Amino acid sequence: MLKIDHQLKPEDLAKKIVRLWSVSAAKICSIERAYDETKGSPVFTQNGRYTARGWTEWTQGFQYGSALLQFDATGDRQFLELGRRQTVAVMAPHVTHVGVHDHGFNNVSTYGNLLRLMNEGRIAENAWERNFYELALKCSGAVQARRWTKIRGGGFIYSFNGPHSLFVDTIRSLRALALAHQLGHVLIEENDRAVSLLERLIEHAHATANYSVYYSEDRDAYDVRGRVAQEAVFNINDGSFRCPNSQQGFSPFTTWTRGLAWAMCGFAEQLEFLAAIGEKKHEKWMVKAAKATCDFYIENTPTDGIPYWDTGAPLLPQLGDYLGRCAEPFNEFEPVDSSAAAIAAQGLLRLGHHLGKTGKPYWQAGLTILHTLFDEPYLCADAGHQGLILHSVYHRPNGWDYIPPGRKVPCGESSMWGDYHAREVALYVQRIVERKPYLKFFL
Repeated sequence: MLKIDHQLKPEDLAKKIVRLWSVSAAKICSIERAYDETKGSPVFTQNGRYTARGWTEWTQGFQYGSALLQFDATGDRQFLELGRRQTVAVMAPHVTHVGVHDHGFNNVSTYGNLLRLMNEGRIAENAWERNFYELALKCSGAVQARRWTKIRGGGFIYSFNGPHSLFVDTIRSLRALALAHQLGHVLIEENDRAVSLLERLIEHAHATANYSVYYSEDRDAYDVRGRVAQEAVFNINDGSFRCPNSQQGFSPFTTWTRGLAWAMCGFAEQLEFLAAIGEKKHEKWMVKAAKATCDFYIENTPTDGIPYWDTGAPLLPQLGDYLGRCAEPFNEFEPVDSSAAAIAAQGLLRLGHHLGKTGKPYWQAGLTILHTLFDEPYLCADAGHQGLILHSVYHRPNGWDYIPPGRKVPCGESSMWGDYHAREVALYVQRIVERKPYLKFFL
């Protein structure tokens, strides 16, 4: 169980964050200088070098979004120019990509960050540049909302698996719908029928809370509160829920920890967004989902806050009392997933901030995770390694993760999403320390 340090303050992480940005700069430059873009987007490292994985190009926004976060944190304009130039050059296909549920990952990380920087006065106001970013975000939100399956009492944005498939991951793509809605956009269907992007955002979040998260009550009284299934499967003929499933976790009845982290972060930031626009009527059920997932993470993670890749991974019992001590990334049985920790920490911090005094334990839990994550053996200071945060896992069931010679499980490697979210949460805390504007994705 995560051992929360209740005395830790954001200021206590300041030196580690400064070091993180110093290390990060060289990593971004190395990837830009050496990576062969013709092979596809960089996804995860093998023996310290970023490689592609042809599944979907869901990580390209994290690559160039990382450069924008680097500029935001340090003021180094070479990273602004890199992020801005490459957003124009390569991100357009992601705006109109009708085949994926990843618009919040790719487009909010690039066009969204650039618009935010302009709104904050960090980059010069330019009407045509602003219109360019806003148009991209409007289109992205509408295209994402078009991937729609109707179910009893609502609907959801379906995953690339097809109309039957609700992924818990997609809760974070709601950022695309939120921004497009704030920019005054709607989805226009057949016969000029206008569809509210806000309504679809709320319906998708509600479906995720109802079918992806378990509460140990009613339909899932047999199950554990806060557990998350990566995929919920529906009968698309009548909209009825059929069963849980998992693509990247061990089983439908265990919790893939990165999926859990997506839920934690997604619900927390949507709570912030809905509160900002005055939509408080959804607070109760969304807080219930956010608290349940965050509590489950705290209860099912080793003492230092770094989780194993799945809470039901089959060889975890071989580790003995693995929840009673720090995570062991170099063990011989099951890999940890530091990328889940980076995402989860932001969810805990945002939920704690949103709840105020009653959310203090969540806030402290987020800081505790970062105290571990922003140091060895997770922060990678090796100049020869292109990854920023070590010991990330991509797709254990498919065997896509690199296992070093002499090891039995993946370790020592990084992922583009793990590195991006470590940077994002570092910037979040840095702004708290420096008393700068609160970091949020929405307008």
